[in-house]
Amino acid sequence: MNADYPSLTTELPYVEDSAALFSQIRDYPWPVMLDSANTSPEVGRYDILAAAPFITLETTAGSTQISHHHNKRTVTLDPFLLLNDILKDYKQRTTDLPFAGGAIGYFAYDLGRYLEVLPELAEDAEHIPDMAIGIYDWAVIVDHKLKRCWLTSHGLDPQTHKIWPELLQKLNVSTAEETSETFTIISPLTSNFDESGYKAAFAKIKTYITEGDCYQVNLAKRFEVTAEGDPWIAYQALRKQNSAPFSAYFDTGNVTILSSSPERLLRVDGAKVETKPIKGTRPRDLNNPEKDRQLAQSLQASLKDRAENLMIVDLLRNDIGKVCVPGSIRVPHPFALESFATVHHLVSTITGTLAKTESAVTLLRACFPGGSITGAPKLRAMEIIEELEPHRRGIYCGSIGYIGFDGNMDTNITIRTMVFSNNRLRFWAGGGIVADSDADEEYQEVHDKAAAMINLIKFLQ
Repeated sequence: MNADYPSLTTELPYVEDSAALFSQIRDYPWPVMLDSANTSPEVGRYDILAAAPFITLETTAGSTQISHHHNKRTVTLDPFLLLNDILKDYKQRTTDLPFAGGAIGYFAYDLGRYLEVLPELAEDAEHIPDMAIGIYDWAVIVDHKLKRCWLTSHGLDPQTHKIWPELLQKLNVSTAEETSETFTIISPLTSNFDESGYKAAFAKIKTYITEGDCYQVNLAKRFEVTAEGDPWIAYQALRKQNSAPFSAYFDTGNVTILSSSPERLLRVDGAKVETKPIKGTRPRDLNNPEKDRQLAQSLQASLKDRAENLMIVDLLRNDIGKVCVPGSIRVPHPFALESFATVHHLVSTITGTLAKTESAVTLLRACFPGGSITGAPKLRAMEIIEELEPHRRGIYCGSIGYIGFDGNMDTNITIRTMVFSNNRLRFWAGGGIVADSDADEEYQEVHDKAAAMINLIKFLQ
């Protein structure tokens, strides 16, 4: 049987490091690289690279600016439903490639304010859009399993046909070009919680749990430095130090995201739905294999971590159940151990069947923001986060990913993620607080999760 590709598809020479290909297209507007980091045959198979979207959506302060080439308009519709309507207008058949055009971008944590009424207590220090989505007509797909690569498009935008020869010429490379660009840290690392401040917030959460307000709250700490230069240099160093299956690099011109996320939020393949929440963490000790193995075993045996994970599994079963076929929700792989560059995690897999009346976007809307980074119950946990964290989360704990013209989707949770704008490089780390959490252990876990990014700062100084 012949492979089913969009008509405007050209096979390119396979390049093992997709960064070499991305370097050739990142001078176009809104370049994005969904980077599996070649981590495993299952989740590390594909990289998706795109640039020059023919439509962009940026949501700020309740309104969304839609730019279609040089035409701009502003609407006040629900940003999720607006995106859903646009994707319906360009619906295409499913092909053998994971993505052949569609929406790629970020949904910030604070986009949740469009779905729920939340207090406005935390400072908005970043002033970046709550949603930035490009509608891309062409993409580069790198298949690390088959060791093949394609430039593909449905050819919906006339501009694609014009630049096709130029793209083919640019992408005929085997290695990344040398660059003279640099990225330099020019201030000490600071954070918005010292240890005493974190522990005071921790104590408040424990009181809320004791009083029955909630069962679990995710408390996060923000780190910040001043930096200058090309953030692509920093991202390439980050992906070497902390390769992760749901990594991404996305540059809108005003904000650049450098994500090395280990966590999938939602995947849609046809009507099949999957979410893989992470709850439970131990640091790794790669210098001592026996101790590293013991740390992994202690995580797998921890009743506390399993209970914490189960709370979020129940929350997400309820969330995806809103838009899935009744009775279709399953948990085929609870409490699986997954090991990454600096930490071990407990990861559960939840599946379901999307109802025929729903879409990938309405599924994302029903689950947003992800329960693993809020707590339970979700709304009360978000209210407590707003009360106790000094700054809004922005992109942290939101999501980056794609939603294809064919209706398929894959999105991450933007943890282990750095945001660069206005010469400020910011990143966060946090963890779930439950009734039997220990303040010292939780504070250490925050720093365990931030280790790869803190190490990157030291490397760049």
